[in-house]
Amino acid sequence: LGSVLVEKFISDEYHDSVSEVLTLALQGVETANFEFPLFTKHKDRRIQILMSATPRRGPDGSVIGMIGVGQDITQLKTETEKAEATAKELSRIIDAANAPIFGVDRNCCITEWNQ
Repeated sequence: LGSVLVEKFISDEYHDSVSEVLTLALQGVETANFEFPLFTKHKDRRIQILMSATPRRGPDGSVIGMIGVGQDITQLKTETEKAEATAKELSRIIDAANAPIFGVDRNCCITEWNQ
């Protein structure tokens, strides 16, 4: 508590983009589904966050701060990257095959063909 979020918990390459989202929230503009890396509270890990930034309003409706709600998507992002790499590798193998390999949908329309 009392630390400047961007300076302490955000890596240098994301300072500008995270600052912009926070500034917009402080001006009354909500941002949903903003993704960035965040160092944990004790700075022992870097996690990937999907965050929404919402203006926090006082009784008179004026903006008095912002609320950030984040979801740790580190594992999801890692698994997605692995799946994409596997798909690319399989596609490369299929494209390099000497025999034609094709896929069809339920209407027997060709959806993929390596040659």
